[in-house]
Amino acid sequence: MKLGKSANLLRSYFPILEWAPKYKKKTAINDLVVALIVSIMLVPQSLAYAQLAGLPPEIGLYASMAPLILYAVFGTSRSLSVGPVAVTSLMTFAAVSPLAEQGTPEYMMAAMVLAVLTGLILLVLGFLKLGFLSNFISFPVMAGLGTAVGLQIAAGQLTPVLGVPAKGGTFLAQIISLVENFEQINIYIAAIGVPTVVFLLLVRKYLVRILLKIGMGKTLAGILAKMGPVFAIIITIIVVGGLGLDKEGVTIIGEVPSGLPVLALPPFDLDLWSQLVTPALLIAIVAYVASISVAQTLAAKKRQHVDPNQELLALGTANIGASICGGFPVAGGFSRSIVNFEAGAETPAAGAYAAVGIALVTLFLTPLLFFLPSAVLGATIMVAVISMVNFKAVYKTYIYSPSDAVAMALTIILTLTLGVIPGLIAGIGISLMMYLYRTSRPHIAIVGQVPGTQHFRNIERQEVVTSPEIISMRIDESLYFPNARLLGNKIGEIVANHPELRHFILNCSAVNSIDASGLESLKSINLRLSDGGIKFHLSEVKGPIMDGLKKTEFYQDIKDYIHFTHYEAVYSIDPELANKTMNQTAV
Repeated sequence: MKLGKSANLLRSYFPILEWAPKYKKKTAINDLVVALIVSIMLVPQSLAYAQLAGLPPEIGLYASMAPLILYAVFGTSRSLSVGPVAVTSLMTFAAVSPLAEQGTPEYMMAAMVLAVLTGLILLVLGFLKLGFLSNFISFPVMAGLGTAVGLQIAAGQLTPVLGVPAKGGTFLAQIISLVENFEQINIYIAAIGVPTVVFLLLVRKYLVRILLKIGMGKTLAGILAKMGPVFAIIITIIVVGGLGLDKEGVTIIGEVPSGLPVLALPPFDLDLWSQLVTPALLIAIVAYVASISVAQTLAAKKRQHVDPNQELLALGTANIGASICGGFPVAGGFSRSIVNFEAGAETPAAGAYAAVGIALVTLFLTPLLFFLPSAVLGATIMVAVISMVNFKAVYKTYIYSPSDAVAMALTIILTLTLGVIPGLIAGIGISLMMYLYRTSRPHIAIVGQVPGTQHFRNIERQEVVTSPEIISMRIDESLYFPNARLLGNKIGEIVANHPELRHFILNCSAVNSIDASGLESLKSINLRLSDGGIKFHLSEVKGPIMDGLKKTEFYQDIKDYIHFTHYEAVYSIDPELANKTMNQTAV
């Protein structure tokens, strides 16, 4: 029995033990084919996102190997592909660039420290099963952050795409610098960068339709459409190398070192580590939210299960692996995971095979990348992040929830003007403030019995039966410190306006918890009502709350007035009215 429990525990921490024993030759062949397709796509992505993070291109390749292998061991998603992504790359640049100059060993060491800190934070969250903390980034904040980050990344890539020297840590600063220096545009670079952007956009929008019309399968057509950057790289390398455009000022990535990365942990520098803890925490949360969203979406399509807490551990080990390889923070990427899914990945082994493919490219094919223009990597990034920009979401959110739309809009504005990390912090703060505001002012309704039923509804919305001697109130929120006094004030106001009142029933059907402040409020309400000759009743109290109340003196005072249903409460006070209403025809 103990052995069985140990085996289950081991499998829970090492999901590879669940699927590896069932791994078959047919599955392996399928995963190898998927890996070939994915690894071809990941090479330009990895190079581009390293550039976005302010790192040499080979670092992007290094950061794509170990994370894929480690995720195959610890991850629970069959389709998630982990590696460099746009948001974490930009956040890496934002966190590291103030601390060291790009291209220096100090810059690369800081990026490694950021990755290992991100991984350690994710591991701690995973072991403590604190995945719920990611819920503190609301959808409006994530959507607003995505739009702002997409705009900032796109603006930042105008420099390599047009050859205009522009600097700035925020979208606003980048645009101002770009306008000021626009006359310095390099015609040769723009002649490569702009057509590449157009080509990639056309491939993304129209290639699938064209391929479907000529009879190609939907899955293969979708995969080929995502290979646009690979085609762009091949063509531009030939053009730049053949025409010698590097001598005309076209920036190329130059020599990319061949060989696998040297494995090493970053040295412990207390000052550096302390400066990067906060950015690492934010990156960890954003990386996890992005990854788990993609993983669960893809798993749902095949009725597979993804363990949120285990995903924290998997993502944590992946980031530590990226750091050991000299890389930077990683996450589950949407586009790469979609390709993995659509190509038919059956197990996480497909990701491990893709890592081997990237390793082979790093070992043998990097000399072919010598004439790769930086403009093409910039164009690849620009087109990749365009889908993140979604201003319509602000309007749609405003129609449903104006306060959430405000949070989204403020996150966009603050991120564009202050930077991604301050914008994210502000967005989280705004979300929490709005949550506290909403829950401190919960919806409270006076309810009455619907004729012909045992149901009770808002007197302002339904034709219901009430009694001047009985007030039934429903509060649609848990009772805790921000709203505890509000409930007492509201009841006091109602009592003052109903001189005939003899019984007050609080319907707790929507109350999921009561903290110490809420309990004190209930005790105070009971005393005040009792002093006024009014009986205080509770109805439909949930089991976990009742378990807590039974440990208190308040329960002893009110236990005879706690009712299983609201109808039972009214019936205990006025059986004739309850029965009469029950027998009436419902309106």
